[in-house]
Amino acid sequence: MRRLNRRTIAHAAAGVLAGVVGMSVAHLTAALLTPASSPALAVGTAVINATPTPVKEWAVRELGYADKPILIGSVLLGTIAFAAAIGVVARRRLRLGAVLLAGLVLLPAAAVVLQPLFKISYLIPTLVALVLGPAVLVFLTRALNANETPEPASQNTPEQPTVHPSDADTERLSSRRNVLVGFGALTLLSAAAAVGGELVVRSRAAIANLKLPRVGKALPALPTGLEEKYDGISSFRTPNRDFYRVDTKLAVPIVDQDSWTLTIDGDVERELTFSYDDLRERENVEHDITLTCVSNEVGGKLVGAARWTGVPLKDLLDEAGVGDRADQILSTDVEGFTISTPLEAALDGRNAMIAIGMNGEVLSRTHGFPARLVVPGLYGYVGATKWVTKLTLTRYDAATAYWTDRDWATDAPIKLSSRIDTPRPLSNIPEGRTVIGGVAWAQQHGVAKVEVRVDGGRWQQAELGPDAGIDYWRQWYLPWVAEPGSHQLAVRVTDRDGTLQSTDRATPFPDGSSGIQDIVVTVG
Repeated sequence: MRRLNRRTIAHAAAGVLAGVVGMSVAHLTAALLTPASSPALAVGTAVINATPTPVKEWAVRELGYADKPILIGSVLLGTIAFAAAIGVVARRRLRLGAVLLAGLVLLPAAAVVLQPLFKISYLIPTLVALVLGPAVLVFLTRALNANETPEPASQNTPEQPTVHPSDADTERLSSRRNVLVGFGALTLLSAAAAVGGELVVRSRAAIANLKLPRVGKALPALPTGLEEKYDGISSFRTPNRDFYRVDTKLAVPIVDQDSWTLTIDGDVERELTFSYDDLRERENVEHDITLTCVSNEVGGKLVGAARWTGVPLKDLLDEAGVGDRADQILSTDVEGFTISTPLEAALDGRNAMIAIGMNGEVLSRTHGFPARLVVPGLYGYVGATKWVTKLTLTRYDAATAYWTDRDWATDAPIKLSSRIDTPRPLSNIPEGRTVIGGVAWAQQHGVAKVEVRVDGGRWQQAELGPDAGIDYWRQWYLPWVAEPGSHQLAVRVTDRDGTLQSTDRATPFPDGSSGIQDIVVTVG
């Protein structure tokens, strides 16, 4: 039984190694072609698309930026488990095992084919895995089976020459050594392919020798924020590396700016197409705008403030000539993902733009290079398409987008909100003089005042930090003498139209969270 268990484990390992070799070499192939064509990533994307909205919300809320690595890891672990079982089956029925492993590869092939902008070349990585995986399984299984051959008898027969025990032992040791060498070589191959794939992706993701064009009317430098004086308050300008990222991409699109274009079509007088250089050569503008994800919970971190550089969206639409039928802009990214934006939001005078820069730098691939849509006052899922390549003017009753197909609200204005950054919820702080501080935002109207309540008492007006316009958040702070014990802190914001932040509690689905952030801290 012990020998049987060892043999079963060895064949399971052979199945795993066959699957890993196939996946890793396919990943390297995809990195050289199109990262999204990687079989593992295609399956992960299919899982994202099929996941119910409540589960997606839970993942964003509980897992944060780790949701994508966890999903990819889960897909890989599931694949490995199936491959191990297939390896055990192949020990007795090699042909069936090879067929089952090929079938395991064909599932990602279906996911690849179902991608919105599928090209036949996307199947190349899957075909690599389809050939390589079963071939490795056959090789390893045959080697293991040969090593399991019973010891030859040490007797003379008319048909068989004499085999001494020492010769048999030597032959078995040689066979085992060959199996181990084969396992080791294939393990190194898979590791090299996996690492090589990541290096290729990183190399291709590098954006070399690009600088932002000069803007027509440069904004003055942002003033020093309260974070310089009060530890814990969010930076007035969110650094690019810290800016939140929420999207459906498991692999960031690698877009060549020289071949990329932005097309405006649909209900327009003339269809227009702009190259990356066309956008750079137009008069660019700067706007300070805070973006918020609709998945942001009350007091959440899925919000960031940046200075965006780009071309006014209205200028491009005016040049195309807006028709009289459309009521939405259906924007499409380079992989066919769609977002639906109210047309009115592009034409009502707000600072909507096609951004090519962020905080004085060219957009990173993570944040939408070469260009993205930025529409202040709207949650990202309706106004911030990254990697955008097409703007189609159409009607809501004629075309729907990814998130609206999943029952998120069609119109999604950002709700008034405020957040306590310091002290942190459930933290322990020393007694004495300190501050309560954080940020608040009231897009399209601007922050008029922020108020703080301690232990259910009266609302006290906080001091506001610098002002960068109605579409940008405001920092705030309130001096506080912290006395020993447990304390309850709450915050609310009022905009310049006199609208007070809602006290009604609502989850992010379907049109954004609302309610007052209320935290507990311990002093002493």
